[in-house]
Amino acid sequence: MCLTTLGAMLLLRKLKQPYLIAYILTGILLGPYVTGIFNNAEEIEAIGEVGILLFMFFIGMEINVPDSHSMLLQPVVAQSMKIALSFLLSFVAGYMLHLPTESVILIAILFLFNSTPVVSDLLSMNGLLKTSLGITILNMLIFQDVLFAPVLTIMNIWKGESFNTLNIFAIVIAAAACIAFFFMLKRVRGKRQLITPRFLVSLEKDHDLQVFTGLLICLGFGSMAEATGLSGALGSFIAGVYIGRAKTFRWLEHALHPFKVFFVALFFVSIGLRLDIPYLFQNYSFVLLGTLLVFISNSLLSAVVFRLLKFNWEQSLLGGALLSHTGEFGILALSIAYKMQLIAFTLYKAGLGITGLSLLLSTVWVSFLQHLGLSLRRSYSKAT
Repeated sequence: MCLTTLGAMLLLRKLKQPYLIAYILTGILLGPYVTGIFNNAEEIEAIGEVGILLFMFFIGMEINVPDSHSMLLQPVVAQSMKIALSFLLSFVAGYMLHLPTESVILIAILFLFNSTPVVSDLLSMNGLLKTSLGITILNMLIFQDVLFAPVLTIMNIWKGESFNTLNIFAIVIAAAACIAFFFMLKRVRGKRQLITPRFLVSLEKDHDLQVFTGLLICLGFGSMAEATGLSGALGSFIAGVYIGRAKTFRWLEHALHPFKVFFVALFFVSIGLRLDIPYLFQNYSFVLLGTLLVFISNSLLSAVVFRLLKFNWEQSLLGGALLSHTGEFGILALSIAYKMQLIAFTLYKAGLGITGLSLLLSTVWVSFLQHLGLSLRRSYSKAT
């Protein structure tokens, strides 16, 4: 696996593409439909989820928490508008194609969730991570993580589970955790240094203790978030936001970075393992058309949202391009829906194919819309 991954990474480096694509390609090559070296995507995905927690932890350490209320509120407004437009588009498509309500809502869910690692990588490559557009997009992704808990509750209700006291209690706990998260952001806003326990100060010269303490903090916060009904990624992000403002934790990034790279790679290898290559070849026209429709509709929806938030058209197109694909939460939602027999096998396979292809081609689509935005700006400049 290491040799295949290294070869794919060297190729992608020459093409100036993010390494996440190399990991997905490695999964395809080593998966059950090509060489058959690996057959169980679920086991690798479970290990790889540690990488997503570490990735979100690092993003939390790097992100600038906005100083103004408007910058904190803006992503919530943006994602809320995107939710409304996604459901509207999905119900129109469902009405035209005579799809059942469950399939329509699942399509809307696929539109809602993007891949935080992919988008963060693209923001970093384009130098946008600390810009107002980058902060808005990243906070929208965090809000998506918060939304995943109620989505799972809705899917359980579809399955036939009653909306009992336990479900209501779970939603209340998740809501309380969300409120606590926003209060924490308010507390750290504008603070460059936070007080840390003396024990952690003494770890600066002990590398072994640094590694395990760092993993405990990251995975511990992730586990606590999952216990409250939120995603583990959100918990790790919260830990990163706090720790990124503590001077004593300067060593943490260096200690955990190799783990992040390895486990994130495993997670995206598991996505490649899921892609049914014979199915994609047999239904290539449908999958390609579906991927193109996802790119166009998601880009337009997001671009309209960013334009309504007073970003210029070039920034709005770029923001739309960055949020054009469907992400790993979409794959999880598809898997759950299929296991619950809410969707047919053909829709499950098509959804996996479209999601995987949208992740693979996301950088190509971003580059295309970036060039389109530049062309529009030049045309506008000449006209004026």
